[in-house]
Amino acid sequence: MLEAIASAKDVNAQLVLADRNIQTTLLRIWRKLSLWEKLKLIFSLTFSFGEDTEISSEDLQELLKEDMLESAISGLRKQFPAVGQILISERDQYLAYKIKNAPGQKIVAVLGGAHVPGVKKEIFKEQDIESISVIPPKSKISKITAWIIPALITGLFVYAFIMNIQTGLNQLSAWVLWTGLLAALFTALCLGHPLSIITSFIAAPITTLHPMLACGWFAGLVEATIKKPTVQDVQNIQEDIFSLKGVLKNRFLKTLLVVIMSNIGASIGTFIAGTGIIRNLL
Repeated sequence: MLEAIASAKDVNAQLVLADRNIQTTLLRIWRKLSLWEKLKLIFSLTFSFGEDTEISSEDLQELLKEDMLESAISGLRKQFPAVGQILISERDQYLAYKIKNAPGQKIVAVLGGAHVPGVKKEIFKEQDIESISVIPPKSKISKITAWIIPALITGLFVYAFIMNIQTGLNQLSAWVLWTGLLAALFTALCLGHPLSIITSFIAAPITTLHPMLACGWFAGLVEATIKKPTVQDVQNIQEDIFSLKGVLKNRFLKTLLVVIMSNIGASIGTFIAGTGIIRNLL
């Protein structure tokens, strides 16, 4: 790709970035996968970090052969049909459309090897570019489900205050303490910065009542602001992710750990405080 950019500049050719926006591709994958498929994909990606990716130039040339690429793509489609469809097939269509509609009399298209077979077929077909360029909305069920617990808890708070102001204050205090303290505790367990711990405590009681917010976002933002991840941290992910010492040393992974742990603590606090409120009021 870098050579293509340099060559285009050398001959003063117009450069067209033909691939689909990566955010659109990733969100289309995520929205199309079921919960089980999402867990399976995350598990697969996590443990692929440990695989040895060093190959010789001979191995690379062998992998670039069309039959080898077809075999690799076929394996992806078999294990993750939706991922193969969106990551490969849809982008083959998108690339073919962009290539056909690129300006100029002579067009040179530079593609990743995995896309060559598909684009060679799609280039002679018509593509519905609009349908593969949009991000699917969240399902109505997921939207409704996300609001059920917050709405239930909020309703219980209102009911408690209607019964008695002191009862309402007691239940509200229990909610703040359980969600805040557990979020802060779990942030502390992963050796988060003191300000990240305080942020977890403050954010948890509020974010647990809003499905569009997460305690970990705020704690992670504070952690990343105070201890800024470096390029070296990102490069070392493949090695550091398999040991606790490596994760705690790597600022990028440490920030992710703070996000995850504070969210886990807040979720546990939500369950404990929520069941306590239901038991006390009903």
